[in-house]
Amino acid sequence: MKLKFLFISLFIFALGYAQESGTIKGTVTDLDMNNEPLPFASVALKGTNIGTNTDMNGEYSFKVPAGNHTLVFGFLGYETIEVAVSVAAGETKVINKGMASTSVQLQDIVIEKTISREKESALLLQQKKAVEIKQSIGAQEMARKGISDVATAVSKTTGISKQEGSGSVYVRGLGDRYNMSTMNGLPLPSNNPSKKNIQLDIFSADIVEYIGIDKTYSLKNYGDFAGANIDISSKNYKGNGFFEISIGTGISTNAIEQDKFYLQDGPNFTGFSNEKQPSNPLNGYNFTTNWNRETATPINSSFAIRGGDSYDVGEEGRMSFFATGSFDSQYGYREGIARGSVSAQGIARKDFDYQSYSYLTNTTGMGNLNYSINTNHKLNFNSLYINSTSQNHDEFYGVIDIFDNAPNGGGIVRRSTFNRTSLYVNQLLGTNKFSERLDLDWGVSYNFVNNVIPDRMQNTLRPIDDNGDLTIRQLNDLSNSDNHRYFQDLNENEVAANIFSNYRFSKNSEDNYKGKLTVGYSGRIKSVDFEATQYNFKLADNSVTQPVVTLEDLDSYFTQENFDEGLYSIVTFRGGSGIPNALQPQTYNGDQTIHAGSAAVEYKLSPKFTLIAGGRVEVIQQDIDWNTSISRGSSSLNTTQVLPSLSFKYELNDKHNLKFAASKTYTLPQFKERAPFLYEEVVQTYIGNADLYESTNYNADIKWEFFPKSTEVISFTAFGKYIQNPINEVIIASATNDVSWINTGEKATVIGAEFEARKDIFDFKHGEGEMYSNALSVGANATYMYHNQDFDREKVTRETSYSVGFTNDEGRLTGASDWLVNGDISYNYEFNQDRRLMATVAYNYFSDRLYAIGTNGRGDLVDKAVGTLDFIFKSDITKNLNVSLSLKNLLDPTVQRVQEIDANASSTNSNEVDVVSYKKGLFGSMSVTYKF
Repeated sequence: MKLKFLFISLFIFALGYAQESGTIKGTVTDLDMNNEPLPFASVALKGTNIGTNTDMNGEYSFKVPAGNHTLVFGFLGYETIEVAVSVAAGETKVINKGMASTSVQLQDIVIEKTISREKESALLLQQKKAVEIKQSIGAQEMARKGISDVATAVSKTTGISKQEGSGSVYVRGLGDRYNMSTMNGLPLPSNNPSKKNIQLDIFSADIVEYIGIDKTYSLKNYGDFAGANIDISSKNYKGNGFFEISIGTGISTNAIEQDKFYLQDGPNFTGFSNEKQPSNPLNGYNFTTNWNRETATPINSSFAIRGGDSYDVGEEGRMSFFATGSFDSQYGYREGIARGSVSAQGIARKDFDYQSYSYLTNTTGMGNLNYSINTNHKLNFNSLYINSTSQNHDEFYGVIDIFDNAPNGGGIVRRSTFNRTSLYVNQLLGTNKFSERLDLDWGVSYNFVNNVIPDRMQNTLRPIDDNGDLTIRQLNDLSNSDNHRYFQDLNENEVAANIFSNYRFSKNSEDNYKGKLTVGYSGRIKSVDFEATQYNFKLADNSVTQPVVTLEDLDSYFTQENFDEGLYSIVTFRGGSGIPNALQPQTYNGDQTIHAGSAAVEYKLSPKFTLIAGGRVEVIQQDIDWNTSISRGSSSLNTTQVLPSLSFKYELNDKHNLKFAASKTYTLPQFKERAPFLYEEVVQTYIGNADLYESTNYNADIKWEFFPKSTEVISFTAFGKYIQNPINEVIIASATNDVSWINTGEKATVIGAEFEARKDIFDFKHGEGEMYSNALSVGANATYMYHNQDFDREKVTRETSYSVGFTNDEGRLTGASDWLVNGDISYNYEFNQDRRLMATVAYNYFSDRLYAIGTNGRGDLVDKAVGTLDFIFKSDITKNLNVSLSLKNLLDPTVQRVQEIDANASSTNSNEVDVVSYKKGLFGSMSVTYKF
């Protein structure tokens, strides 16, 4: 009886509630897309938790209490609008609204704010609508996965892996030379003389709205890529004013466990150091920094401030600004083995145990100003400054050279390197809509980068008696460069411009345009100036008895007194103080000009089928002259590239797309790769090749996409690449086994498949109006690749002054893994409007990948497979306070590089020998953010 009474009471209550409520429904459309339905927009009653999202058809419907309300329409990247509405009990009110991504003035609409495209759902919608094959990762996903820099961000996407120990990435097995880096569509300079692209890890996640990854060619991109164009879209802010401060700290388990943490003397904590060369370096000992190492406390730190606001200007205009400044520091330590010049039998000529101490800093400042003059005209100015530094203090213990230098061990090589990059990016961007048919997108930029290695120090010690006490040492005297100080300065200036005009034509019965013609121009003018000077401490000949030295007190040897007594002299590669041009540095200077014109037609052949066909012509000139220890000379590379492209999208239904893309692109060599400059590392030396020339690339992709929900996607892609005259790093025939860059063969091929899935496991709604989420989601992507290239020693001899004795006639692509896998599980719980928590576990894996091609009977150098696991936790404690915790590299795998050898020729019957091996340790960090 009680149960029956309860059911009757609930029924009466529900009926009474229904009589006191009404329904609001309607359709939300996209004014920028010819009033197409706008899925996933939010519709809610202002000041309440009652609301819903539009479905795939842009439709919405929800019950509301009877009375007068303010209805709020919102979507990322679009103006938030408010509409007054009155609903009577039992009434159904239909309200249809169009939303625009720029400021608009509509009757009965009040503009509140615009939010940037950072959410995963907004980027998935952008991906769904695009005809081209696109992929993006936004600020929301980066925060969820605890990503702190751009290099790590892109390595979480399908088919991309990060190169260990650097900010470079491999895209579908293609490394730095095959990729392109841009910011807001305009090119970025390189911060490394041997690299084409800037290291992506110097870009903090704080400045990023989203990162667009084009693995297929678009005519708005430069043709110098075959892997991907990675475009960083800088954060813009268009909402109400805000200001926030973040502070954080962290540790590396390897670093904190050391009794003493060592770094070189000179560079400071902030990274704003640039030790200058002494004024009279050859006639006396005039260096002011110590050879002896310094100690540091390895506690990481971070600090950031961010703010922004927006204002109405006149009747139609709106101005907004965003600014951020941050500083991050990170200590690291690793120890392991390092071997060099390993023979075909697996015997290492250089055989060390080593310890490596590192300290990294990143200081970032960015400001941007947006001015929407009206709905048709908009200007944006971005200015970015980054100061990125790395200190590496490395100590190698063991056999310097098995034939004549500490052959029984006891040798020590110590190198301390401070590398600093200062980057300035300035951009002015504009969009102009002259009519519903004609619009214009344009941008100009000036970039400057300065990369310095000031006062790199190296010392080499060897036992006095190789057959006696190996701990009694003196400075090594086999080569003048064994003990040296090195200064390097690279300056790169670049001016670039884009301008693209779109003309729409051929309206259909629904008054929407079926066709669009795009014509454009892109240009970039770049100059590079590089100089380097190395001061070698040449020890006196055998007629002078050298004292015993210790690694802990090298300053007692390198003194003015010992210089005066003739224990050593200071010389450059040109000679000592008696040579007139001894202080003239090694230099190379380069100029590169690219002018490009493009045209493409996009046409909707049917309601489901859209085609883009076009072409781009690029006129390229690359000139370089050099004066180095090897030679002096000049070289020019001139080429005109005709680059056709084709892509289409077929909409199988409103949730399924089929896309195809094909294109021709090219790959240019870099300045340092063409300049005969000898760069010496501890276990390897590099030299440029003036005869290097461009590669030609043919690319094809086909992709199926399925979008079950706004936050879900399942896709499968098959791709292929054919590369003519591929460029590789190889060991050339030389006395010191130098590495150079060579067009190694006729062709290389890549065939692969990619799979991606993002799925909500559950999403339970709770709270008033069921506005709050209790959700668990998973994401996974995997790539499989077959890759192969041929090697032709006769081609190398015919085209260059070098010779290479390839061990094999064919092999894999350097940097390419057969398998790449990423996965993550995220849990999100919203307590109320101001409080929530989020936890993510993320996994990344790459299989074995080729590091360097085997030559002269030696096997390939291979980086062994690595899997990493990270945990990220974030919580909004209050409306203003956020706390985050991250634990990274939880599995702490061994990072290992091996040289493959013939097991029959090895004394251990092994088919590989370790060349590099170490563990990085675990990294933990915690930060607190307060928003005013």
